[in-house]
Amino acid sequence: MKKYMLISMVITSLIIALLHPQVGLALIVQPNVRFVPLHIIIDSGDQALAAYQFELKATAGQIKIVGVEGGEHHAFKEPPYYDPAALANDRIIIAAFNTGSDLPTGRTRIATIHLQIIGDIEPEYELELTVVADADGKEIPAKINIE
Repeated sequence: MKKYMLISMVITSLIIALLHPQVGLALIVQPNVRFVPLHIIIDSGDQALAAYQFELKATAGQIKIVGVEGGEHHAFKEPPYYDPAALANDRIIIAAFNTGSDLPTGRTRIATIHLQIIGDIEPEYELELTVVADADGKEIPAKINIE
């Protein structure tokens, strides 16, 4: 009888310990989470930048895109357009255009993408510039980078 009573008390104690918020939940390991901004830079050389489209995706690591911010030049100050459906696959397609006359040339931050990085694996990114055009709609040579 004492043996059954002792076993019953041990089992009850274990159940209470596992269900207690400070003990039971401590057994669940939470992944490391941090937030970082990625600054997207286009260098159009001496050409005026009027339109662009690019795709950013994570090739390693786990990310969640939590925000998109506009660029530094007033022509691209507003947040750019993006494809919300693409966000589900750790990628984003972003585009913007400006028909004004005061357009940036050279190296310009066109957008900032805010990410939530989940886990300890440092993400690796693939950045593809789809199109860059001047105010006449002509494609111009440019380079795109992440900072």
